[in-house]
Amino acid sequence: AGSTFTAWCNSHLRKAGTQIENIEEDFRDGLKLMLLLEVISGERLAKPERGKMRVHKISNVNKALDFIASKGVKLVSIGAEEIVDGNAKMTLGMIWTIILRFAIQDISVEETSAKEGLLLWCQRKTAPYKNVNIQNFHISWKDGLGFCALIHRHRPELIDYGKLRKDDPMTNLNTAFDVAEKYLDIPKMLDAEDIVGTARPDEKAIMTYVSSFYHAFSGAQKAETAANRICKVLAVNQENEQLMEDYEKLASDLLEWIRRTIPWLENRMPENTMQAMQQKLEDFRDYRRLHKPPKVQEKCQLEINFNTLQTKLRLSNRPAFMPSEGKMVSDINNAWGNLEGAEKGYEEWLLNEIRRLERLDHLAEKFRQKAAIHEAWTEGKEDMLQKRDYETASLSEIKALLKKHEAFESDLAAHQDRVEQIAAIAQELNELDYYDSPSVNARCQRICDQWDALGALTQKRSEALQRTEKLLETIDQLYLEFAKRAAPFNNWMEGAMEDLQDTFIVHTIEEIQGLSTAHEQFKATLPEADKERLAILGIHNEIAKIVQTYHVNIAGTNPYTTINPQEINAKWDKVRQLVPQRDQALIEEHARQQNNERLRRQFANQANVIGPWIQTKMEEIGRISIEMHGTLEDQLTHLRQYEKSIVNYKPKIDQLEGDHQLIQEALIFDNKHTNYTMEHIRVGWEQLLTTIARTINEIENQILTRDAKGISQEQLNEFRASFNHFDRKRTGIMDPEDFKTCLISMGYNLGENEFSRIMSIVDPNRMGLVTFQAFIDFMSRETADTDTADQVMASFKVLAGDKNYILADELRRELPPDQAEYCIARMAPYTGPDGVPGALDYMSFSTALYGESDL
Repeated sequence: AGSTFTAWCNSHLRKAGTQIENIEEDFRDGLKLMLLLEVISGERLAKPERGKMRVHKISNVNKALDFIASKGVKLVSIGAEEIVDGNAKMTLGMIWTIILRFAIQDISVEETSAKEGLLLWCQRKTAPYKNVNIQNFHISWKDGLGFCALIHRHRPELIDYGKLRKDDPMTNLNTAFDVAEKYLDIPKMLDAEDIVGTARPDEKAIMTYVSSFYHAFSGAQKAETAANRICKVLAVNQENEQLMEDYEKLASDLLEWIRRTIPWLENRMPENTMQAMQQKLEDFRDYRRLHKPPKVQEKCQLEINFNTLQTKLRLSNRPAFMPSEGKMVSDINNAWGNLEGAEKGYEEWLLNEIRRLERLDHLAEKFRQKAAIHEAWTEGKEDMLQKRDYETASLSEIKALLKKHEAFESDLAAHQDRVEQIAAIAQELNELDYYDSPSVNARCQRICDQWDALGALTQKRSEALQRTEKLLETIDQLYLEFAKRAAPFNNWMEGAMEDLQDTFIVHTIEEIQGLSTAHEQFKATLPEADKERLAILGIHNEIAKIVQTYHVNIAGTNPYTTINPQEINAKWDKVRQLVPQRDQALIEEHARQQNNERLRRQFANQANVIGPWIQTKMEEIGRISIEMHGTLEDQLTHLRQYEKSIVNYKPKIDQLEGDHQLIQEALIFDNKHTNYTMEHIRVGWEQLLTTIARTINEIENQILTRDAKGISQEQLNEFRASFNHFDRKRTGIMDPEDFKTCLISMGYNLGENEFSRIMSIVDPNRMGLVTFQAFIDFMSRETADTDTADQVMASFKVLAGDKNYILADELRRELPPDQAEYCIARMAPYTGPDGVPGALDYMSFSTALYGESDL
């Protein structure tokens, strides 16, 4: 269907000058989907989103789906996200919905519409063609004659129908497809090989293609309408009569089947075997699964046919239909109710009988299983209980045997329930008269006799084990005491060895002192530990004395521990050896930490002086540049003295760098004696050098400006006072708003354009700030003479002998060579009426010299 749907979509999209290649991919952004709906509906949809993001695609697809829904179509399980994700099944489902709504739903033939209308139209059009029988939209079209007949019926000149053969479907299909594409403007939507090679061609694909024929030939349909109306009236009577005959036959057949079936369901003769009863149940299941469902369908169809017939008779003003005696719908419902009652009782009886036989079989199988399990469990148990293995066992083995015997006793008690269950099942089988009761009873008796014998042997072995255990109890208690005291002492020695050999990393004297204190506390515990060692060894000696005295048979070593006296003594010697080594390591580390503390204090003492000194100098330089005490030369002299004193301070910085290097080599990472790091000092020192150099440069520039502009010291002081007054943040820089306020206070009448022009002069780089130097330059221009360009122009006029232009030779004669050539290269030719060849325009040149910078 995918290729058919693609072709159908393209048959409409080509009207908008576009097409799709891949139906799952090309509709994902929703744009061509919206365009397709606009073409086939003739209506405009909402404006699509042009973005490439997933949210834009989902929005477009939703607009398309909303439009489809607005045409009365229920979109079940079709969501925009699946279309955008390229879900093939969802996309094809959506296109099929569009085809149904816009190409098939509006088809109306006689009183049928949509799919049924299209099928009826095909049947009417192909009725005259004996070798065409259209019953559906799949296999009825496989031989291709249906398509050819539709074309021939409307356009006989396009196909020579008489030459077509039913056994040559490929030729028929390709002929129809080619003619439709060439003469009827119906694109090729189907593949002939697919139709011939498929058992059941795709119904949706064929419906889509055939609907194109309907729309192509719909004009010719009107001519048939009149003839069809006459046929329809005649057909009503024939159809009603046929419906009446069908009802009578269907009712008779159904009542006869019910009459035959009820006696079979009422037969309640039980069978003796499970197999026979299961066969009855299987027959009943066949009845429920195979025989009854078609009859349910027939009953339903009978009621539908009856209601349809009565409705048709009423609508066509005919008298109501009255079935034969005993064949009313109510009669059939009564008979069906009797069948259901018989069926329900039958199923219940079957299940009860099967349960009864199943219970007997289950009990017998349960007896066999439990008896077999019990006999397997008891095998070898009597021999095991009569062993005398305890006579040569050690205490640990005796305890193990006792535990094992206790476990056996628990196991024996647990099996008591099974013996009782076996006897109870045998009793129930006797009561239900089981055919094999004698063999069941004999087996049950054997099991009960053996059970009594096992109980007696178990008691006898238990007493023997307990007697033997008491003989070895004393030795075991000593073993246990040794193990209880040796284990913690051994752990203490291992922990002590680990601690004495543990490496340590400390950064302060306090930390190493803490380690030394802990080590001294540990040494104080050694005498008490030695007492415990001797006590543990004493227990071992006592065990050896008892074994020798009573000739007790003990197998192997202490069962409660792997620790022996030799191991305890060896570890004790190791601890004694490690203590002085630890003493020496702590002494050495204490010395190292004292040296580190000296380095910290040495660095901190200097850093705590240098840091504040740098900060003070920065503040003093700032005050000198802002307060302007004395002349600029005085300030410059003062600043140069500061610069000299700062440079002379450099050896202190170098000395601090040396101390910092020693700290780094000693791997010291923190210093609680100062907040200053070497990086802080370096940055502060560099800023101090930069600030003094920049401040000296600013004063020098101010001197240049003052001398060049002829500004007095008093004016300069006034400029600085004004600047400082409006520099509200005291940063030595005014922002544009402060500068604007300053200008207004001086009497400037500022519009936006005028202020923008002034800002372009004082802040040519558009930094958004006004420096004091830029402020002085601006103020000096404002107070100096404003006729500079006119003076230069007048000077050139003198050189030119009072002419309005000047010649190159005159410039070379009066000016130095490089300045003369500069002017010649930049002066434009003079264009006045009194000019001569080679005349140069010195007036525009003079103006250009000052350009926009001259206010």
